[in-house]
Amino acid sequence: MPEGPEIDTDKLRETIDEEIERSGSSMLRWVSLTTALLAAVAAVASLRAGDTVNEALALKSDATRIQAQASDQWTYYQAKGIKGAVARASAITWRAAGRPVPPDLEETASRYDAEQKEIQVKAKELESERDAKEHEAAGLLEKHHHYAGAVALFQVAIALGAVSALTRVKLVWYGSLVLGATGLVMFAIPLVSAG
Repeated sequence: MPEGPEIDTDKLRETIDEEIERSGSSMLRWVSLTTALLAAVAAVASLRAGDTVNEALALKSDATRIQAQASDQWTYYQAKGIKGAVARASAITWRAAGRPVPPDLEETASRYDAEQKEIQVKAKELESERDAKEHEAAGLLEKHHHYAGAVALFQVAIALGAVSALTRVKLVWYGSLVLGATGLVMFAIPLVSAG
């Protein structure tokens, strides 16, 4: 007498394995597609990060050069001030001695005062130009940080995609998608703020 209904477990097992393989294959296609898309966007974000940091460094370099020119102007300004003070002190010495002041001393002191004013204007213009370049560089560095953060998130998302493909754990893939979406937001912030 049979002990129970006989079920062909080999056939059932094959059917289950085929279904697992088919559904796993579909998941692998989706993981591969999203990982490839994340890699492409990561490459673009990496290029943008490199571009913005290079632009910022060029602006910082220009700002430093302009600061050196402004410093030179201020040194020139001080030299003219010292020469004017020497000319005025000489005039005072002539007066104290009861002698007539040579006319060129007064003219020289006045000329140095006028030259000082011109130099001061030029130095302030240079400082203003320096400040503008520093401000622009700071904005580019802020964008660079967003792009670099996005690249890091994309890289982790890609790594999680690879792990989910190897382990076939959907939860890990979902984590990859969340990180990828967060990276897209970080990548979009400087693009949106640029317009």
